[in-house]
Amino acid sequence: MPKRLTFLPSVALAAVMALPLAAETKPDASTVIARVNGDEITLGHVIATAAVLPEQYQQIEDDVLYELIIDQLIQQQLLGQQQEALTKLNTLALENEARSLRAVQTVNALIEENLTDEAIQEAYDAKYADFEGSDEFNASHILVETEEKATELKEQLDGGADFAELAKEHSTGPSGPNGGELGWFGPGQMVPEFEAAVIALEKGQVSAPVQTQFGWHVVTLNDKRKTEAPELEQVRAELAQTLQQGVIQAQIDDLTQAAEIERPALEGAGPEVMRQIELIQE
Repeated sequence: MPKRLTFLPSVALAAVMALPLAAETKPDASTVIARVNGDEITLGHVIATAAVLPEQYQQIEDDVLYELIIDQLIQQQLLGQQQEALTKLNTLALENEARSLRAVQTVNALIEENLTDEAIQEAYDAKYADFEGSDEFNASHILVETEEKATELKEQLDGGADFAELAKEHSTGPSGPNGGELGWFGPGQMVPEFEAAVIALEKGQVSAPVQTQFGWHVVTLNDKRKTEAPELEQVRAELAQTLQQGVIQAQIDDLTQAAEIERPALEGAGPEVMRQIELIQE
């Protein structure tokens, strides 16, 4: 693909005449803002250029950007006038670009028609109507280096000792100063041995010593709950993306079924020639 021309250093603008607008004339896309050797550059050209600029250019103040765009269009026109016609490569690239832009217009029209708030709400209701949620656990633990120490602490807890106080005094884990509290977590967020011990507990029950890669744990289950369905705004973008893909694919499927598409089998016209750029160079 040919490279797009980026902003260029200032060049001589001989034979360029900007047309001042009459006070009573309301500008539109056809309003001529410059002529280069007789070739017109319109306000529409400026607007179209601004609409597709990369993000870094969109941060430029409008009065500065306006002048930069006009300068670029004039410079492009000057350079372009040195060519009688596009090369075969650029002609094909232009055809590809036009094809792509027409497809984008169709996609945008489909999205505007189908991606409504009502459609997103319906998709949300359908997806989460029977939402059951998954288990989440709130647990605390005391982490020590040996099984003997963990067993000793378990015996103290069975005898009525306060879990949080023992955690503050003995736990080597980062949650120790907080009484061993780990907060809420779901399946897969803890190492398997620890998770299995938590799942096996009833609320308020204390586990036997559990060994993991971090050491020995004594665990208690503080609470258990089911996750709730997310709010619509939390999943709006995800639902919109799914709807968009479905609408576009359905349109492609319908058009493909109704179209007459031919792909003749041509010997020697496959992947083996795809990178032979010389075939489209003059």
